[in-house]
Amino acid sequence: MEKTFTAHREDRPGADWLARFREGRDEAARWYIGEGAPALPSPAACRAALARHMPELVPHYDEACGMVGDDDLAHRILSHYRPAAHRQGCSQAVWLGEDGPALVRNYDFPLPVITGRIELTAWSGRRVIAMGQRPWGGCLDGMNDDGLVASCTLGGIARRGQGFAIILMLRYVLETCASVREAVDALCRLPAAQLHNVTLLDRWGDHATVFLGPRREPAVTRQMACTNHQERASPASRSALRQRLLEEALAAPSATLSTLTARFFEPPLYSRKASFTTAYTAVYRPAAGRVDYLWPGRSWSQSFDRFEEGAYTHDYGALER
Repeated sequence: MEKTFTAHREDRPGADWLARFREGRDEAARWYIGEGAPALPSPAACRAALARHMPELVPHYDEACGMVGDDDLAHRILSHYRPAAHRQGCSQAVWLGEDGPALVRNYDFPLPVITGRIELTAWSGRRVIAMGQRPWGGCLDGMNDDGLVASCTLGGIARRGQGFAIILMLRYVLETCASVREAVDALCRLPAAQLHNVTLLDRWGDHATVFLGPRREPAVTRQMACTNHQERASPASRSALRQRLLEEALAAPSATLSTLTARFFEPPLYSRKASFTTAYTAVYRPAAGRVDYLWPGRSWSQSFDRFEEGAYTHDYGALER
């Protein structure tokens, strides 16, 4: 199976974004509504929630809604408020040794659903490099030019809650925060729609992993390796195994950033399952303002000093069912 990743400069959403949104609207609706017939919040309730919790994003949201026109479902989708729950894999780790600080992560998800768009944006003055995700503003992981990195994993069972999609919450901290301390404060006051873990790192090496969810208080930890559970997991679970392997890789006497990154390309951290394919590996270096997107045999570096627009198609071969 093949997947194409593209890289674009787009300071703010405009005509090109609108064309992409219209093309992918049906997919965005499936992401937002999910299965069954849930009672959706009204567009007014969605905007009110955004204004209450993330007021800095409201002007951008209003502009996007104005571009799509009189489309109530689109306005709900664009708010990222109370979306359907979705499962994902993902593993991530913070490296503070030589060549650090760095954050390494695998993103595991069905390839057809991933947007695969690397973006350099400047919505509000700060520049942000992120792996974007539909429908609007979403970030799977990213970094701003203050040197703050944010990346997420699923934190447990996928259940819909009264909150926002984590991908917009990451956008919010990258748009409004300059340090881990500021980002932790922001995340702890935002309601998350489902269980998620966010690992944060800044150019000074400060770091945190924050456990979020709709029916729990946020928990701030100094955990340096994170997979798909929060405080507890069955010792036999694959999430616990992956986290344990990352912790061992970090603690090894001969550990380097290169050896840690190489571990992300080995099973069980690296997945070739069609339902949870490791789509890419990212290595963020906030002090250098640089991120390397990695695939077996291929590296694509992006930075604030040198951002390269273009495309890369990776052949994943035959995936396991």
